Amino acid sequence: MTANTMERISVFDMLKIGIGPSSSHTLGPWRASEAFVKELKDKNFLHKTFEVRVDLYGSLSLTGKGHATDLAVMLGLSGADPEYVPIESLEVIINAINRNQELCLGNESIIKFSPSENIVFNKNFLPFHANGISFTAKGNDFEYNSTFYSIGGGFIIKENEESDNNTGKVVRNFPFPIEKATELLEYCHRENKKISEIVFENEKSIRSEAEIDSELLRIWNTMLECAYIGCHTEGILPGGLNVRRRAYDIHKNLIGVVTYHNPQDWLLSIKKTNVKFREILKWVSCFSLAVNEVNASLGRVVTAPTNGSAGVIPAVLLYYLTIENHEASNEQIKQFLLVAGEIGSLFKKGATISAAMGGCQAEIGVSSAMAAGALCELMGGTPDQVLIAAEIAMEHHLGLTCDPIGGLVQVPCIERNAMGAIKAINAAELAIETDPKNAKVPIDKVISTMWETAKDMNHKYKETSEGGLAVAVSLADC
Repeated sequence: MTANTMERISVFDMLKIGIGPSSSHTLGPWRASEAFVKELKDKNFLHKTFEVRVDLYGSLSLTGKGHATDLAVMLGLSGADPEYVPIESLEVIINAINRNQELCLGNESIIKFSPSENIVFNKNFLPFHANGISFTAKGNDFEYNSTFYSIGGGFIIKENEESDNNTGKVVRNFPFPIEKATELLEYCHRENKKISEIVFENEKSIRSEAEIDSELLRIWNTMLECAYIGCHTEGILPGGLNVRRRAYDIHKNLIGVVTYHNPQDWLLSIKKTNVKFREILKWVSCFSLAVNEVNASLGRVVTAPTNGSAGVIPAVLLYYLTIENHEASNEQIKQFLLVAGEIGSLFKKGATISAAMGGCQAEIGVSSAMAAGALCELMGGTPDQVLIAAEIAMEHHLGLTCDPIGGLVQVPCIERNAMGAIKAINAAELAIETDPKNAKVPIDKVISTMWETAKDMNHKYKETSEGGLAVAVSLADC
């Protein structure tokens, strides 16, 4: 791929704010529905449309119910924005559609819409990608069809399209175009800059420094609020598995009797708690579980790089802020997110971040690599060591399958975030103690190996719920 056609992916492409439980099965179809509505508007079809049919294919169909794909489609067609719509409004919109058998298309035009009839689950796969979604709009004098693919992390694309605002394949004149980790390292060595500094220069070619700072902190505050909500919410997760939330009880035992009124006060309280090894393990697990329990409840999370792996990065960053460096400021938070986003983009360009294409190695594995590299830089690691940390983390997730029980992003997904976060911290520590000249496996090789492993993996273990734990354990067992 030449520098002119290279994917130039922003940090904000990799870290998106959206609604759970899945970036590929919820956020992607939601964005595809929005894109379809925009196409109808552009063609002056919106107010002429009296019927919309949605066909879900492959993995979107096989695990769509558990991943709330049908709900996401209805919300997207209704004009709700996953980044900003109030969480409490979601149930209101869905209930109104089910009750009235009507949908306000693009929040402008009322059409008849029966979810059981107008959303069709097709188990066959389209050839282009495992996550296919087709829309058909009918009017008195037209029938318009459009097909999208949800390719992981909330990215969508249309077949044979080379450029789409949601894919990252947009024209950007980055001063440091990066396709492989070797290029990133070359820039760091030549410019005598950290990875975060190289990434920041690229981001400045798209946005102002003030916009970059503001958006990075908005992402972080969304992560923090998500962890806070998860740690203070008890009960049973929806979906039928009857999974009890665990973050609440773990947090209650760890925090003790203290008073705080908001997430910032909460962080200060955590810094005063016991920091023995077992407590540290529990805190990291608690943070990650909290985020993914919110995700499983259709809460607002940050895809990092996906919703199913949304808990790893905030858990590791919270570990750094509450355990490793009590003096850390917003600068370290922004630095962490810049590095994490860039490492994630390397995997997206060289392999996949879609579990439907690569299994859970593409989600938890990538998120663990992102967090490991970012933590390594904050702890003083060189650019070489940062990429060694990312490589170590991914190396020990290779081959990890995606076999969610009941098609829900709960078991084993939520616990895997805790494991991915712990592995990320371990990988960063190992990398700090590694002389780069002694490293045996470059990250580019791991990325290509991950992609080859993904292609070799049986489709049963790629988010279809047709194999593994999803078959061994059923909803009836729970």
